[in-house]
Amino acid sequence: MGPITIDRGEQVALVGGNAAGKSRLAAALAGRYGTKYISFRDSYGSYGDRNFFMQQRWNLFTLEGDPPTLGEALRGEAAESRDPAAAGERLAELTALFSLEPLLDKPLVTLSSGELRKYQLTRALLGGPEILVVDNPYIGLDPRARALLTELLTTLSEHMTLVLVLSRPAEIPPFITHVIPVKDGVPGEKVTREQYLDTTLPPAVIRLRNVTIRYGNRVILNDLNWTVREGEHWALTGANGSGKSTLLSLINADNPQAYAHDIELFGRPRGSGESIWDIKRRIGFVSPELHRAFRVDAPALDIVTSGYFDTEGLFMRPSAEQRAGALRWMEEFGIGDLAGMPFLRLSSGQQRMCLVTRAFVKDPPLYILDEPLQGIDEPHRRHVKRLLDRFCGAPGKTLLMVTHYPEEYPSCIDHSLSL
Repeated sequence: MGPITIDRGEQVALVGGNAAGKSRLAAALAGRYGTKYISFRDSYGSYGDRNFFMQQRWNLFTLEGDPPTLGEALRGEAAESRDPAAAGERLAELTALFSLEPLLDKPLVTLSSGELRKYQLTRALLGGPEILVVDNPYIGLDPRARALLTELLTTLSEHMTLVLVLSRPAEIPPFITHVIPVKDGVPGEKVTREQYLDTTLPPAVIRLRNVTIRYGNRVILNDLNWTVREGEHWALTGANGSGKSTLLSLINADNPQAYAHDIELFGRPRGSGESIWDIKRRIGFVSPELHRAFRVDAPALDIVTSGYFDTEGLFMRPSAEQRAGALRWMEEFGIGDLAGMPFLRLSSGQQRMCLVTRAFVKDPPLYILDEPLQGIDEPHRRHVKRLLDRFCGAPGKTLLMVTHYPEEYPSCIDHSLSL
């Protein structure tokens, strides 16, 4: 094995295909002083615990006495460590860090796969290692559990060095700073996460580096790094005032602060000569702010057709083909009967349906949908969700979507960012 050097402050991923030798390298790393190694091979935590968990689950209701709880198991681990007092103090810190308090009275054998990850990580950290090597952290976890584990590891990375062993480039979490590719048991050159992903994944549609937005003394976005790649479908979440709309305005060319930051759209840095209309031409956009500003008393068909020109109403004559296309989209979205009706006389829900349809008429590569289903009745919500899954399933289509109602997200969502 060639030398692997990890500098202070780096968070590293060893990445390679099956049988590439990643786990062997990870185990060798674990032999170093101050390093702890933990391996996940199935949904029951570490491989060595599989038989125990399977047997205990099977016999849960036939065992004499009560099975041990998470709290009992962890306190026992701490008591048997080399320095019980220090381990006890560390357990209290980890309980707070991992939000374990609600789980402490839960029988160990009834923990979910995600909860078992917390248990295994806590066990590994009781000894206070400087470096934690985690092999296959995401194996066996559903999307929600993977997202929660990523949040947990991100928090942990603020306190120590992590080395993750992964098979899929798409699994590399954002907190990882460097990647070491592994092939035939040999580590390759260490590169930044961004460099590695740019050579293995689809091109970046959006890239923000260290973006901070403030108004007066109020910080809206703080040192945000975010990359959205072609074909990804993102849910953007966060409480009111967390910066979701501000972030979308940076991307949609509506926020002048975009030019003062390191932002790339479709491979080009902002301010490199492109116009606002060059950017908007490739984006289908709808938002509550757009809806409030749309006070154009024109036929609904004109409103939808204006999506070809990214204007609030028609200020130029559309071609017959564009009008026919807009009408086809209205029929696709189930609102063809509204084509001749004045926009301002429609209900709020009908207006929102028109504006959602307007976002699709150009068939753009990037959809930015901020609360697209707000005020829309249930039948139309279900219909729009089905259409989103269909349209976003096409090659190269990228989606950013915001809603305060998780059930409104289409099933195509495969990434999330919480502000």
